[in-house]
Amino acid sequence: MPIPENKTLENLLNFTALKQKVIGQNIANAETIGYKRREVEFKDLLIDGMKQIPNSNQKESEFNIKIDQNAENLSGVNNVDVNREMADMAENSVMFKFGAKKINTYYQTLQKVIRGGN
Repeated sequence: MPIPENKTLENLLNFTALKQKVIGQNIANAETIGYKRREVEFKDLLIDGMKQIPNSNQKESEFNIKIDQNAENLSGVNNVDVNREMADMAENSVMFKFGAKKINTYYQTLQKVIRGGN
């Protein structure tokens, strides 16, 4: 049985909201000595999600936050590159807007069906 579209979109919104929070924390700590940048893992989540497709029910997704152990001192204080974080934030914002628009369309279509096409 395929994964319901609304559940997939809900997971996308949850992922992008958490990613936005993590990116914000990275930017806020760009000048904190010893801080290690964090990122939300998507590749592992995608692989796990692909394994779950044959299952008839999809459980709530849990997103992992990974600490980047790269020792390169990008900002002179830690491994946070503010320009990279800002680019990631812009990309993530576009993904969130896409997911929000798609879930809005999904529920508008469902509402039309319930009303009988009006």
